[in-house]
Parts: sequence; structure tokens; C-alpha cells
Amino acid sequence: MGSNSTHTLMVQGTTSDAGKSALVAGLCRVFRRYGISVAPFKPQNMALNSAVTEDGGEIGRAQALQAAAAGLEPHTDMNPVLLKPNSDIGAQVIVNGKAVGEMNAAEYHAYKPKVMAAIMRSWHRLQNHYQIILVEGAGSPAEINLREGDVANMGFAEAADCPVIIIADIDKGGVFAHLYGTLALLSESEQERVKGFVINRFRGDVKLLEPGLHWLEDKTGKPVLGVLPYLHGLHLEAEDAVISHQYIVQQHEEQKRVLKVAVPILTRTSNHTDFDSLRLHPEVDIHFVGKGQSIPDCDLVIIPGTKNTRTDLAFLKESGWDQDILRHLRYGGKLMGICGGYQMLGKAVHDPDGIEGAAGSSDALGLLDLETTMIRQKTLTRVSGTMQLPGQEPVPVTGYEIHAGVTTGEALEKSLIQLDQKVDGVMSDDGQIFGTYLHGVFEQPDAITAILKWAGLQESSRIDYHLLREEGINRMADALEENLDIGKVFALCGVQQRCFPRVFSKKVAPAD
Repeated sequence: MGSNSTHTLMVQGTTSDAGKSALVAGLCRVFRRYGISVAPFKPQNMALNSAVTEDGGEIGRAQALQAAAAGLEPHTDMNPVLLKPNSDIGAQVIVNGKAVGEMNAAEYHAYKPKVMAAIMRSWHRLQNHYQIILVEGAGSPAEINLREGDVANMGFAEAADCPVIIIADIDKGGVFAHLYGTLALLSESEQERVKGFVINRFRGDVKLLEPGLHWLEDKTGKPVLGVLPYLHGLHLEAEDAVISHQYIVQQHEEQKRVLKVAVPILTRTSNHTDFDSLRLHPEVDIHFVGKGQSIPDCDLVIIPGTKNTRTDLAFLKESGWDQDILRHLRYGGKLMGICGGYQMLGKAVHDPDGIEGAAGSSDALGLLDLETTMIRQKTLTRVSGTMQLPGQEPVPVTGYEIHAGVTTGEALEKSLIQLDQKVDGVMSDDGQIFGTYLHGVFEQPDAITAILKWAGLQESSRIDYHLLREEGINRMADALEENLDIGKVFALCGVQQRCFPRVFSKKVAPAD
């Protein structure tokens, strides 16, 4: 499939969390339903939620979700540039899946020409394999201070010469100001590139919105391609922000025990999607503990992964959470650490070369007999194997590792997880503390059941996270087919009416 037959469509948003990721994921699934080969693409992503690709690189978690929606394995070309903040002024810069260094804003701005070249190379490679490329922008294209040297929004759209759809979230309020103002702040050529608007997360009767839709179309000359409903309980993996609310798959039955889980949110919490399976579990009550709060009474405390272990270890102690954890253990509660949280469970964390910040060493929580040393070579791998917790049968487990530390110590001699070519997972002698490097450890049905049983939930519902994710993708795609003018979207992607007449005959545009 050559580039001459490939079409690119870009989705930009008026704000962060406007619905760009979900719209691209849903469109990937819609195109796949019609037998069209489609790939997701995000030129530049800033997120601490990342995934490991089949080619051994690291990309944003949202692009991995979109790849699944398209029926593909995630690849580094789908997100050639990933920025992982490790402080308020700096970030680790990942290009084509590999870290190239730590940069502040000025350094990264100077580096952007190289970044843009890598972005365009990845886009061209995707063109050689797919009929359609669906591109997700980042934040808003109307951020005046970020427009010079832009590679994430209109900068890419202009370079790729592709049409753009702009989506806005009406649930936040001010949707018409967002759309009209965003368009007004674009250059003339960029305004011409915008082919329509999508309004997201609408509650109520769409007929009441129609006067506003007509006003927007008259003022801008751009069509409203659809109004998407607020999909209650929709689960699609979040790009970055921690989701504080919990979706309940079913109501708790009075006779069933509910396991209480607490997760302290660190300053650089990474891959919080680890907890999606727990949020979706009908017998788990999960509470995310924020700054200034104490860890409440619960059955299980989980220390999450972090982009900066030593900094967040200090934050954990400053917050008094170390004392909360010790009290929790004294009362018989269970404690789990994942990745950076696992490193904190040991005696010390060493960073002699300043990989994650200032060089030095930090005393850790001292709960497991192990120490961790940061090295420049990051571990990026997808793994599978078996996990056997004390008193239980072995169960299959899958996951992925993203970390810069090497952990050693006597605690590793009693590993609980046997992977393809190595071991992972350690537990304290008293059975109260469990540490692992595996992100996604809760995603296999038997694995989450085993961990919850260890934590005190003897009988629990079987939850298949991957099935729930598929249901979320399909639900989003269904909403798009019902409420979006798919015919116009297909036309923007060069799909001819004679190929899919049913799509073009459906009248779904609310503003018509």
C-alpha cells in the first residue's frame, strides 16, 4: 500500500481531555468494521502512561489502545515522540521508543527540528502499510505560546497537508466559545484545513442544542459532524490524568464482601492504568489518596509506579504515608508495590549517575531485603509466565516492564513469578508484602483473582479486563456510527461512496 493511496485525517481538541483519544479509537474500530486498514498516529505525546511495543519501544498508552481498536499490535511509529515529565520544568524525551535524554523546555524547543524529522519519517512508514492514518493532536492547537515550532497539532497538519476535525467537551461548559475561539486563533491556512466540528459528552435532548449548532455553522462556515452523547460508565484507558472515580460493573451484593484498596498518588505516578481492573471490579472499593490526605483503613495498600522513584519516595515520607503504611501493616493489612513502588519497599534506592534527578542514594522503606540501583539502560519488555502466591495454585500472568533500576538482594531468592527467561515478584516472610516490576499484573482474570484472594477476598467475581476494554471500544464505535456523520468522515479519508453506500445513506448529523 503506497503513500499515494493513503489518506490522513487529524483529530484536534479545544482542550486536553476533550475526547481526542476516544474519538480516534472509536474511528479506528469503525474503519476496521468496514474492512479498511487503518493505523493510529500521535506525533507527540506528553504522558506518564506508556506501553511497550512489539519492537521493544515505549509509546503512549492511548496509542496502544487505538492500535487494539484497529486490530493491530502497537508500534513505535504510532507515537514517535513521547515526553515523560520528571519534574515541573523537565521531561525525559523518547524518540522512536527510546530515551534520548532529559530536557527542559528551552532545550526541547531547540531539539524540535530533529523531532519533526523523526515524526515525518514515522508517518511516511505508516503510509506504506495502511489505507488510512488517524492522527491525534495534543492539548489544543490554539496555545499561542506553543505555536512556534509546533509539531503536535497544526504544525504536523500543515506538514502532512491533511484535513482536521476539532472536538470539544460540552460537559465542561462553554463549548461554542471553545470551538469558535479555537478556530479564530488559527492562521488562515489552518482555518481552511478544519473541515468540521464534533461536540462530545452531551447530556439531554439534542434538539435543544440545535440553535447553537446552526449558529456555529453560520458563523464559521464549518459543519458540525456530530454530537456524541455522554456515555456513562464508558471505560477507555486514560491518556494521563488519574481517574478518581470508580466505575462499578454491577451493584455490590449485600452478602458479598468488598475489599478496600488504597492507592497513594505520587507526584510522578506512572501507568496508573494498572488500577483500571481494580476500579472495574464489582467487589473492590478503590480509593486514590491525594496530597494532604491520610491513607484510610483498608485491606490493601498499593504503592504505584513512578517516573522518579527517589523524589516520590521523599514525597511519600513527607506526606506521612510511610507511618500510615507501618500502622496498616501492624493491624494485619496487606501492602503491594508496583515498579517504582516495588523499589521503595526495599532498603535503599541508589542513583549514582543522576538518571532520574540529582545523583545520590535514599533510604527506602526497609520492608524487603533488597536494594535498587538506577542505570542508563532502561528495561522495556513485554512478558508472560506464571504466578504462584503462597497457598495457591499457579496462574498465568502477563504484563510489561518499564524501569531504569536493577534490583538485587536476598528477597529475590523467593520469587513468585516465573517469566520466560527470568523471575519476578517477591513477598515478605510474613506474607503481608508483595512487590513486582510488572505493570498490567491485574489484567489476567486468574491473576487478579489470586492477588485479591491473597489480600483477603476469598470469593470474587471473575473479571476479564481485555474483554471490558473491547466492550468499551465497541461502545464508542457504536456511538460514532449512530451520532456522527460517518459518510462525511469517510469522504474526508478518501473513501468513495460506491464502496460503502450504507454509510453514506445514513442520516446521522444532528445539525441537518
